Amino acid sequence: QVQLVESGGGLVQPGGSLRLSCAASGFTFSTYAMSWYRQRPGKERELVATITSAGSSTDYADSVKGRFTISRDNAKNTVYLQMNSLKPEDTAVYYCNARRVGYDAYWGQGTQVTVSS
Repeated sequence: QVQLVESGGGLVQPGGSLRLSCAASGFTFSTYAMSWYRQRPGKERELVATITSAGSSTDYADSVKGRFTISRDNAKNTVYLQMNSLKPEDTAVYYCNARRVGYDAYWGQGTQVTVSS
């Protein structure tokens, strides 16, 4: 069955870094665009970053541009989110998403990121 398993979340001080990973299985990973979303306390889920299936193009929310980097390794069926210069407002549950036109989209279970001193 399809699985997206996020890892790498945790507690970090402001200005620190974390690297999230999302391991995929059960579908043809290399044919899906991958995204990271987040849901901050009391807010709706929002798109953070997207990478195309081949990894040739990326896009970011304005709030994370220059601080976050999305990447993927199709040989390992894994997508990453490198988060630098973290701010308290980055505190959220981060979700991995896989999508392909004409197919069902898939979601991971989420990983908590807390930025606090």
